[in-house]
Amino acid sequence: MRALAPHWGALLALALFLIAGLAVLDDYGITWDEGEQVLTAQYNLDYILRADAGIVELGRIHAHGVFYGAAFELPLLLVERAFGIQDYRGIHLSRHLLTHLFFLVGGLFAYLLARRLSGNSAVGLFTMLIFLLHPRLYAHSFFNSKDIPFLVAFIIALFLAHRAFRRDTVALFVLLGVGVGIAVNLRIMGVVLLAAIPSLRAIDFAFAQGGAERKRVILTTGAFALTAALSVYALLPYLWSNPVERAAEWWTTLSVHPNVVGEIFRGMVYPSTEFPADYVPVWFSIASPLFALALGLIGAGSVLGGAVRAPRVAIRSGSLRFGLLLVGCVAAPVAAVVLLDVNVYNGWRQMYFLWAPFALLAAFGLAALTRALGRPRLRAAAYGATGAGLAATLASMALIHPNQQVFFNFSVDRVTPDYLQTQYVMDYWRHPMLQALEWLSDNANLLPAKTAPVGRARTLVTQENIAFLPDAARARIAGNTGFTLVTHVAGSGGAWARSARALRRAQVYGNTILTIERKDDLQAVYDASRGREPDVVAAYDVHHLDGAVALVMEPCAPAYIENVTAALRVAPVDPRDLPPWREGKRDESRGFFLANHGAYFYGKCVASLPLPDYPIAEFRLDWSPEPLTRAAARETMRHAKEKGRLLAHSAYDLYLTNGELVYVQETCDPLETERTFRVSVFPERIDDLPEEWRGRGYERFWFRFYQRGALLEEGACVALFPLPGYPIAAIRTAQYVESGDDLWEAAFSANPEPYAAAYRAVAGSEPLARGAFDLHLADGDLVYVKEPCEQADTDARFFLHIIPERGGDLPEGRRELGFDNLDFRFFLNGAWFDGKCAARVALPDYPIASVRTGQFVGGVGEVWSAEFAVADP
Repeated sequence: MRALAPHWGALLALALFLIAGLAVLDDYGITWDEGEQVLTAQYNLDYILRADAGIVELGRIHAHGVFYGAAFELPLLLVERAFGIQDYRGIHLSRHLLTHLFFLVGGLFAYLLARRLSGNSAVGLFTMLIFLLHPRLYAHSFFNSKDIPFLVAFIIALFLAHRAFRRDTVALFVLLGVGVGIAVNLRIMGVVLLAAIPSLRAIDFAFAQGGAERKRVILTTGAFALTAALSVYALLPYLWSNPVERAAEWWTTLSVHPNVVGEIFRGMVYPSTEFPADYVPVWFSIASPLFALALGLIGAGSVLGGAVRAPRVAIRSGSLRFGLLLVGCVAAPVAAVVLLDVNVYNGWRQMYFLWAPFALLAAFGLAALTRALGRPRLRAAAYGATGAGLAATLASMALIHPNQQVFFNFSVDRVTPDYLQTQYVMDYWRHPMLQALEWLSDNANLLPAKTAPVGRARTLVTQENIAFLPDAARARIAGNTGFTLVTHVAGSGGAWARSARALRRAQVYGNTILTIERKDDLQAVYDASRGREPDVVAAYDVHHLDGAVALVMEPCAPAYIENVTAALRVAPVDPRDLPPWREGKRDESRGFFLANHGAYFYGKCVASLPLPDYPIAEFRLDWSPEPLTRAAARETMRHAKEKGRLLAHSAYDLYLTNGELVYVQETCDPLETERTFRVSVFPERIDDLPEEWRGRGYERFWFRFYQRGALLEEGACVALFPLPGYPIAAIRTAQYVESGDDLWEAAFSANPEPYAAAYRAVAGSEPLARGAFDLHLADGDLVYVKEPCEQADTDARFFLHIIPERGGDLPEGRRELGFDNLDFRFFLNGAWFDGKCAARVALPDYPIASVRTGQFVGGVGEVWSAEFAVADP
């Protein structure tokens, strides 16, 4: 107790934070990336336990999935397994709780480090509160298991660095290496510390006195570097099979991140690869408490001023040099973002770790301020002002709870309604979805009885938050969510008209972050568009109605409304009608998730996008992804039937034309297109495959119908998939459900001609043996032919057992069996053509006594078999 007595203030504060966190735990819903984070943990665990290729496949489905280390996600998953947590709500509540607890651990380390740097418990306590009472970080500490763990790992690594440099022991530098390795695992920007520590040790080496001191510097630095490298390697299974090449690939994601998004910044919409150089500094300065920014800048100024006054002291050791490290940990990442053109987005979410060194610089600032003021009363005033800033921040957090992730400080206009949403992205992770669903649950009696099946269009975030609700709340909204639409304003608004269908809106600083609307009113939008010529004919028919743009697709599948976004660019008749922030421009734009403004019902998709309330000269729509138009799909189908090669009949007729695999179904149920398509491509030469697929012998792709297909008015559906450019031997494709079961599958040769030639070479000759297939020998190959033949005849696997004249000719692993096993799948060694089937297998070049072959089905047995002797030539 005596040891804890100096820290009672910090411990009390942490206890209060813990109580508050438990009280608001279920106020924060499921956000955009949480499902993928769970997948990242699962794939890494599968890879560790079974060493399968799942982690590589995850990388191909979600290109950035493998680049986030699992050092935090795996423990979350293991806790779920250890405590037997299986229900959806329990899983995510445990994840939110553990993430928040880790955030509080970060506050504890902020306190310990600031206290050591300043020698003052009050400064340490204020630093901890500055660290924890950052509104955006506080909200994210529940639902963001990407950026918050890295923030905490960063401040822990800084604490370990301070101890290691003070005591200069191998053990502490080994521990520091582990800490930095974990930080790098969580986010690659941890390389800032990976570079900074050896750089400081190099300075220590230069100023070392005597060989013994230099030897200790080399030993501790080597221990750090080796431990950090091993930690990074051990904690990132993606590196295990090919550490050098994959580490280089991992590094490239820092500047060429595969996820490119569009986002509004200071009233302009930019791709995330083209933000202005001041993007991160501006976000940092407008989304953090002003008093903390002031203290951090004072601290940075005092550190830099001290370094100028006493450069040798700053270079050698002590708190001043550590202060310089903190300045570098803030400045270097920002410089890297600018110089390397790093793809950042979602505000400064990916740079939240900057708050760790900045909060510690605030400790330097508070300490410098109290020293400068000198007198006890003035020092008390400084502490009082800091306390007032913390109190004001806490009050602001309480007022906007549970939407602290939308916090802005007074450096921007928080008074003018709708101003912020015209200038900056608001809630980019769809966090308020839970609030909307809770309102629907509490007010289910206010919603009309269900009269039309319009409830299919729900975003993934909506589905996950419905599952997150308590059982009673979920039951109350089960029959009514089809009539509601939750809209998140994440872009420009301004003069754009508001929907009259809104049932409820939630606002922060007068800016709408969600609206709940009546979805069944879209039937009226559809009725108004009928009988009118569309203004634009594309994947959607586009109609300019009063105050809105109506989008109609018929027939349609739910994915076209759930997964497509539209960018609407509008030019006014009079440019002076544009908002002030568009002065000098000729138009303004806004992005829409169609799922937020439309619905799927009665086999059609309808959306209504609001227009500005000024006279419009013209408008333009851009799509992401660009849907295939009906005209293009119809032309593709015609060309495939007339000039393409029919490869297979299955649920779809499959054609090859112009390097594309074309799927055609004449009478199609739109809902059947919702399942994901899988394409496995087998090359003629294994070396043509990307390296990660060579072990499997094929390359696998996935696509959704809405990305590459179209539904035609006459009831047909057409999709096309561009094949790789290397020579292809065979293709296997299917549609499957999430459980992994295939709805249908087709496998076929990409070039039937060699097998047709083999058929012609043996046609009319007497077979060596007969079974379901006739068997012939031609040029050292065993040829299987069947006429007439259907694809169903080739589904079962073929077995082919070769009995040699001399047992010693067999491969070593086959000698105990007494025969060579050349079992094969028909589609890799044969082809279907003109109602015939032919397969060809090269026989071994050793003398053969006899052959036994046929087809079998696993768990059932042989379908047919035949055996014959091979005459000595």
